[in-house]
Amino acid sequence: MNATITLATARRIMSQLRNDRRTVALMVLVPTLVMVLLYYVMDDERSFTAWAPVLLCVFPFLVMFLVTSISTLRERTSGTLERLMASPLKQLDLLLGYGLAFGVMACLQVALALSVSLTWLGMELAGALWPLILVALLNALLGTALGLLCSAFARTEFQAVQFMPVVMIPQILLGGILVPRDQMATVLEWISNVLPMSYAIEAMKLAVMGADLNGDFWRDVIVVVGSILLALGLGAATLRRRTP
Repeated sequence: MNATITLATARRIMSQLRNDRRTVALMVLVPTLVMVLLYYVMDDERSFTAWAPVLLCVFPFLVMFLVTSISTLRERTSGTLERLMASPLKQLDLLLGYGLAFGVMACLQVALALSVSLTWLGMELAGALWPLILVALLNALLGTALGLLCSAFARTEFQAVQFMPVVMIPQILLGGILVPRDQMATVLEWISNVLPMSYAIEAMKLAVMGADLNGDFWRDVIVVVGSILLALGLGAATLRRRTP
């Protein structure tokens, strides 16, 4: 990895994003708009406070996965990636550059969603704010990393979109949102234990409840960070220069 090349890649992607207002709006505004919609559908601050942390895990992950996978695939199918790979740019430089650029967008996304939820929508926290920010940001970065990984296996943008339910639905159903993980069948609990969103959701619950940030919280955070790094590493190993 070359830090100079990685930062140059991140600047190039940020420059492209500045000229793509629709993509920026999708990444930054959609999670907040969904939070607002949920608030008025429930019409109850207590119910909203119970469900808002879950959405702060799911929607940033979903949006960043979708945008990142399509953006990376578009560079490969257009031949841009092949030209870039003819330079000293390596696969890991490219993916880390993408991760940095979309990480900045993830920060904006999470900051807006949390600001609106805590002020206008009246979401209540029993503990400190920073653990909630940390977990929400890590989940957005997890969506970015998995989007980069899945884009390596897609040939068209439609195929990239098809990966979304494959990645999302098992993690939502088995992550402890609908049924506590320890009440699931043994096989399903085993599967849940290897899904990174399960740990993100558990960490978010601990952050919102104001519980002591003990070993369980930091274990969950470390698992999510490790999943991000693993996805980036696998993405670099499987990234193709172009799509046939």
